[in-house]
Amino acid sequence: MRHSKKVIKSIVPRIVVDIIGAAQQFRASHAKYPNLIFPKSFSEKLLRRSLFDQNPLWRICADKYAVRGYVEQIAGSNILPQLYCLAADPRDIPFTKLPDRFVVKPTHGSGWVSIVRDRATLDIADLVSRCEYWLSQNYAHRHHERMYQDIPRRIIVEELIDDGAEGAPVDYKFYVFHGKVKMIEAIFGRFSKPFVYHCNCDWKQIQVSIAYPPANLEVTPPKLLNELIRVAELLGKDLEFIRVDLYATDERIVFGELTTTPGAGLDRFHPESFDGYLGSLW
Repeated sequence: MRHSKKVIKSIVPRIVVDIIGAAQQFRASHAKYPNLIFPKSFSEKLLRRSLFDQNPLWRICADKYAVRGYVEQIAGSNILPQLYCLAADPRDIPFTKLPDRFVVKPTHGSGWVSIVRDRATLDIADLVSRCEYWLSQNYAHRHHERMYQDIPRRIIVEELIDDGAEGAPVDYKFYVFHGKVKMIEAIFGRFSKPFVYHCNCDWKQIQVSIAYPPANLEVTPPKLLNELIRVAELLGKDLEFIRVDLYATDERIVFGELTTTPGAGLDRFHPESFDGYLGSLW
């Protein structure tokens, strides 16, 4: 059976494999097949972009190194985290020359990241092995997000942002439609016990759950909220939709990612009607 699947994939065009695979994954997540001809929900429109939208900008956004040049051009270099190293082979990373704290991730995927808070206690062999695994993977095949297909596979080492939170810094994700922020998603404790606060630009909570458990307590807005919104809208200008991921301390804003297809369109919305609402904004 496994051999038969390999034979089929070798003779069937990749786009056909991706359409079938993406539709099956969508059905497993949403309990229905997607409407790719006349998509209405946010999730369906994300899937359509993944499969059919060949805008070269999406590939730049997906490339964790190339996107730095795009962000610098649009918003300036002052919001970029410091770049320590870019390596095709993780064994070439100059660990002894790195600062005590840093972040390691591949350029060609999403969600793969290692936070190093104390270089003195770092198991270098283990981290190198993890990086080699990342580099061995074609992320485009995981959820059929075709913009990841031809990104050069490299490891990037960047500055670790310290906003005072335990573990990972608070991740502020701005859902930008046609240059306007329509929802903010603040993720706390991303790599431990995560919870999310969804809100509008006035920091008023939106009662929705997407992927992570919702916050059931009052959350203080970041000091630089208005500036965060300004930067997000600047980076999302003239685009139908982009999610702008940013970090913030009390003194500065730091770029995280430009996410073209959040969750690959597979995240469940509670209530489900919110999926349709976001789709109507696109």
